[in-house]
Amino acid sequence: MKKIYILLFFILSNTIWSQGLLDELQDSTPKKEYTVGTFKGVRVINGQSVEMPGKGELLFMIQHRFGSVRGGIVDLLGLDLAGIRFGLEYTLPFYDGRICIGIGRSNYLKVWDGFLKYQIFRQSKGPKSFPFTIDLYASMGISTINFTDPDRNNYFSSRLSYCFQILWARKFCRWFSFQLTPTLLHQNLVPLKEDQNTTFHLGFGGKFRVSNRVSITAEYFWPVSGQNFADVNNLPIKGPLSIGVDWETGGHVFQFMLSNSQACYDNSFIAGATHDWLNGDIHFGFNIQRTFSFQKGAGKKYKTKGN
Repeated sequence: MKKIYILLFFILSNTIWSQGLLDELQDSTPKKEYTVGTFKGVRVINGQSVEMPGKGELLFMIQHRFGSVRGGIVDLLGLDLAGIRFGLEYTLPFYDGRICIGIGRSNYLKVWDGFLKYQIFRQSKGPKSFPFTIDLYASMGISTINFTDPDRNNYFSSRLSYCFQILWARKFCRWFSFQLTPTLLHQNLVPLKEDQNTTFHLGFGGKFRVSNRVSITAEYFWPVSGQNFADVNNLPIKGPLSIGVDWETGGHVFQFMLSNSQACYDNSFIAGATHDWLNGDIHFGFNIQRTFSFQKGAGKKYKTKGN
């Protein structure tokens, strides 16, 4: 009987030791880790970033742009001439939180807009790693302002404009992220026959992290040369250049910026900027983001060390 007890003891000890070794081997197996916090908000400044609300989260955004500071004290450095956009963005709770839909309304040209953002790749490390985060983005705007010539044949389709983008970003380290944004714009109605309805623009955006809660950002959309761009109010368009500061406070992200564009909607600010930094035509503005969760576990992000 004593030999049986000894035999059982050795069998049990060997089983426990083998299981412990198996657990150690499983723990040591490399795991795929997704990068988070490429940008602090869903906008770099004016343009879209690769970020989106967490799965099952609703984001409410206020985008406020004041008039040009060149107006001086008469316009209180542009504070009397404000433009604003309200928007809602929601990441669908299925398909791994990769699809975001949004809607908004701007007082500039009284535009209603809707968009779809789809994240096809996430930057990651470990098994089957990928070096970038890549989103596809498409939006449509409907201008509801009165037609300038009500006596001619005006069509509803003339109110529509479209924007298509590839958001291609990489977080190089904790302190620096960069995004490239090839952009195709289409406006159904342009002022002159020689103006192109469809134009191509190339966006650049970057973030430099100053602290855990504060980052410096910059953004520029280059209207690629060789195209016939439509003038805005008889003025040639400029590439919108913006410089900003992001400040995160819990559930809010505040973004403060200076830009030569006052508009907020895609087509309006990318192909509608006519002011020049060198002439002092600069607009102060800010974005405020607030997120709301409606389900258990909503908003959970893919975590990676060192973010």
